Amino acid sequence: MSDPSRSPARRTGGCACGAVRFEVDGPLKQIVACHCTMCRRQTGHFLASTDAWKDQMGLTGEAAVVWRRSSEGARRGFCGTCGSFLFFDVIGAETISIAAGALDDASGLEIAAHVFTADKGAYYEILDDAPHFPLGGSTVPMPPRDADG
Repeated sequence: MSDPSRSPARRTGGCACGAVRFEVDGPLKQIVACHCTMCRRQTGHFLASTDAWKDQMGLTGEAAVVWRRSSEGARRGFCGTCGSFLFFDVIGAETISIAAGALDDASGLEIAAHVFTADKGAYYEILDDAPHFPLGGSTVPMPPRDADG
């Protein structure tokens, strides 16, 4: 696992066209790879994402973000200009998931778990040693708000 003390305290990122930019002034959770059908259809493969505390994230170009309600309890955000997938937001949660590929610098982050592996695509195998959670859920903790990036 990467050494979180070597990670930047402030992270930035955005969509492919630059219409949406975000910054996180706080810690990020290690990467979780979701293999559910919905994530695979949304992204074209599995979704690798990190989480940030919502109160530590700023957003520029918010008007370009299109939110799609993907279930009763969650919505997915993408850039309405270029279509880049950016966010997975559980309604009412204190954290928001950010697509790892949208980060400008993902140093210090690694895949720490695979979720919904029972639903993964038949065209690939999961070859790393991160734990698998066939039906979702994981034990990857969210760092406290005051943790250094």
